[in-house]
Amino acid sequence: MTDTFGTEHLRTTVLAAWAASPARFREDANAEEDFALGGYRDRLIVELAQNAADAALRAGVPGRLRLSLSGGVLTAANTGAPLDAEGVEGLSTLRVSGKRDEEGATGRFGVGFAAVVSVCDEPSIGSRATGTVRWSRAETAALAGKVPELSGELAERGGHVPMLRLPFEADPVDVPEGFDTVVRLPLRDEAVEQAVRRMLDDTGPALPLAMPALPVIEIEVDGVSRAVTADGWRVVEESGRFTAEQVAELYAGRPTEERARPFWLVRWAVPETLGRLPKDVAPVVHAPTPSDEPLDLPALLIATFPLTTDRRHVASGPLTTFLVDRAAEVYLRLLGTLPKTPALLDLVPGLMGKGELDAAIRRAILRLLPGTPLLPALSPAADPGSPPARPEPGAEYVVAGREASAVAGPAEFLDKIAHAVPGLLPAGWASRHPALATLGVTRIEPADVIDLLSGEAVDDVTPAWWRDLYEVIPGDDREALGALPVPLADGRLVRGPRGTLLLTDGSSLDAGLLGPLGLRVVHPEAAHPLLLRLGAAEATPRSVLEDPLTRATVSESLDSADPEPVAQAVLALVDAAGLTPGEAPWLSALALRGADGELYPAGELLLGGGSLAGLIDQDVPFGVAAPDLVERYGSRVLEAAGVLDGFAVVNDADVLLDPEECDHDLDAEDDWLDAVLDVLPEASVPPVAREFTAVRDLEYVADWPSALTLLTRPPLRAALQPLRALVDGEIAEAPSYTAWWLSRHPVLDGRLPTSLRVPDGDPLLYGLYGDAPAGLDATALSMIGVRTTLADLLAGHGGPDELLDLLADPSLEVDRPQLRALWVALAAVEPSRVAPPTAVRAVLHGEIVVADAEDGHPIGGNGAPLPDGLTATGGPVVVEAPDLLPVVAGRPLVLAPSELAEALSELLDLPVAGEAVPGEVTSSGQERAVPPQVRSLLPTAPATYVEHTELTVDGVRVPWRFYEGTVHAATVEGLARGLAWATGQWGDRLAVAALLRDPDAVPVLLAESDLDS
Repeated sequence: MTDTFGTEHLRTTVLAAWAASPARFREDANAEEDFALGGYRDRLIVELAQNAADAALRAGVPGRLRLSLSGGVLTAANTGAPLDAEGVEGLSTLRVSGKRDEEGATGRFGVGFAAVVSVCDEPSIGSRATGTVRWSRAETAALAGKVPELSGELAERGGHVPMLRLPFEADPVDVPEGFDTVVRLPLRDEAVEQAVRRMLDDTGPALPLAMPALPVIEIEVDGVSRAVTADGWRVVEESGRFTAEQVAELYAGRPTEERARPFWLVRWAVPETLGRLPKDVAPVVHAPTPSDEPLDLPALLIATFPLTTDRRHVASGPLTTFLVDRAAEVYLRLLGTLPKTPALLDLVPGLMGKGELDAAIRRAILRLLPGTPLLPALSPAADPGSPPARPEPGAEYVVAGREASAVAGPAEFLDKIAHAVPGLLPAGWASRHPALATLGVTRIEPADVIDLLSGEAVDDVTPAWWRDLYEVIPGDDREALGALPVPLADGRLVRGPRGTLLLTDGSSLDAGLLGPLGLRVVHPEAAHPLLLRLGAAEATPRSVLEDPLTRATVSESLDSADPEPVAQAVLALVDAAGLTPGEAPWLSALALRGADGELYPAGELLLGGGSLAGLIDQDVPFGVAAPDLVERYGSRVLEAAGVLDGFAVVNDADVLLDPEECDHDLDAEDDWLDAVLDVLPEASVPPVAREFTAVRDLEYVADWPSALTLLTRPPLRAALQPLRALVDGEIAEAPSYTAWWLSRHPVLDGRLPTSLRVPDGDPLLYGLYGDAPAGLDATALSMIGVRTTLADLLAGHGGPDELLDLLADPSLEVDRPQLRALWVALAAVEPSRVAPPTAVRAVLHGEIVVADAEDGHPIGGNGAPLPDGLTATGGPVVVEAPDLLPVVAGRPLVLAPSELAEALSELLDLPVAGEAVPGEVTSSGQERAVPPQVRSLLPTAPATYVEHTELTVDGVRVPWRFYEGTVHAATVEGLARGLAWATGQWGDRLAVAALLRDPDAVPVLLAESDLDS
């Protein structure tokens, strides 16, 4: 056994030093224990790999390491420089590295081999070329025990000694073929062996990435082998050497021997597949071996950061700050080498780090990131102050985040808009990934994209280009696409499809024909179904006519310098649409030529020889349509455009019955609307007429008999039907405009229809209304206001007031039965429908008169004198009881069945007789028994009555009075009436009188009563 490495001299020197200074022994033991159990407790594999890498680097050969675990022994065979005396000295000392001058060496502190102490008590290292050295805890303890000066320390430490301080010579070991050196570690126990197995399992590509001199690490456990390499990783690094000035600045406060290594390295690595780090690569900073500094990025950072004395953490200071900045720069270089796919976004750091160093690295990266060209773009970045540059065909662009724009949509769509959006990212990049905001990418919403598609960006594109855009543009956000530019057939580019017209395939319309109408017709080469979904209308003849621009052009055509093209376009559309007269009433404003060469609105032109021409007043301002117009377009088309042959009819639907909305240019339309709203129930919102039909130009008619013949026959008769309106969800009826207008004009032999009744009409209306002329059917007459029956009159709006006004007209004759029947009918009317009359038809001293409602003074009519001595002693009263008739005989009396008196009193706002006079019995009499035979006719007759020689009520002589529940009578007839009234059998009063005169006549009277119907 040869002492090749001078181990005996090393042992002698160390033992002498310990004997001279037991504190030195203690210091060495503590230091070894600290490293073995602290900073290097789980770094065994890393330190073995580090030594192998440095050996290969020193020898300048390809590094190779084989780690084998079998039979409780871990061996590490490596290639490279063999173990020498300097190496043994370095391994047997603490904090003294023999590699301090080696640039690129991984080991730099001289304590890494202390990691073997945590697993082994008998480590050895042997090189084929130089020999073997070993260390032994037992032998070291034995030698230390022979030093008297150390006995106390050994006792205090329980026999623990610094094993690696005393090397021993050893027999040569078998170095595996292909390797130069082998480290042999008999593991201490089963627990240690399991720990080593875990370390071997956790060994991943971080080691060869941190140690390029060691590209392959072979691991064999119980005969099962695997190789750890850096294959499949993308690596970017940067290194350098410090100047003396930089060393002085950056290494301030660092240990002296660190200054002897004035070079730096930063290396970043990511898996080729990108994404998260493999599970066998710890997410920590490697300096260059793993530290305890977390790094929450899907990339591996290897850098020569200065470490604290525990070799676990990066020390703060200027050197760390320098390396953090370099790490940021190299990281951006790494990103620049990666494939330009959205997976790149996963490598963009967020703001929050998992530690101080992690946060510092992130901040440094984020400072540089937005301005670094990393992102693929379909178009170049914007040049400030210039319009977007058009992409060159086949060109590839890379832009910085702050120059990039992200738009959601398929690739075809993005390709179309690339020329308008600077720095546009390809499809797949417009996700909600937070990295886009970090990079400073501008997210452009669909509405903003639409805004960019204007001005110089689309000056030279063709209509077909727009159609291709519509084909690929995402169409799910209708609101955003509302302002989508649309090229028109006239060369304009307008914002938004709404209001445009689309000529579909097979359309019979010609864009050139429609030009004079100022319509927004989509260019045929740009037509696409998307425009219809976004509000464009299909350009059918009818939709073109309904377009607001067409209506505006028609309304202004009379003032146009050349209205002929407008007329030709509109008449052609009317013909193609098959419009019927009155269907589009606004067409009546279309400027057309008359036979005299002048321009007229179509609604003021007549067809020569038409039916209307013979009905109207010759002085009204109507022209006659030019014969060539009639020949070219025909009477049907001209009538549909508003030219009059017969009466013009206005047809409309869903008309809001509101003064601000309802305007069809009809005579007195506002008055009609007021009348309609007065008839309809009150509503929270304006009523709506589902269908509106009206005949216009009635005010110009001169020949009413002929006109009414037309108006009361189909199809014009439909305009007389009641208007049906929706009022708060319910349907209600009101007079149509045409019927209302006719009812208020003298169209029947110069008389108002409302002043007439149908021939052979209700006899109760006789004398109040004149008879309508023959020639029109009763239904047509009733439609225009001619009265039919009393019931219909009273049911109609204003009918009760009208009847009361007629009854108050002294020039009209009404007989007494008719008057009684009218009062009976009026008594059933709701008083709220009636305004109390100022004069009433009543009976005064047996005569029918019209009396003032206040003082009862009779009113004459048409100059006819009143009967002599016909005066009133007070205002009119409604008589509710027959016994008061003598008391109020001087007043005008409203006479009707007594049970209706209260209703009439409220309706007419007149008192009943009992309210107008006291009605007190002012004479005295004797109580008498009612003859018992009366009960045969009046079973409920009272037992007694009061007999008066002369009965007076309020000082007026009367035959009877039923007062305060007692019958008072002065005569037999009076007693009969009083008893009949008191029992509610007023109709039997005459029979009772006969019975009182001749009681023997009772059997005959009863027999006659039995014969009554």
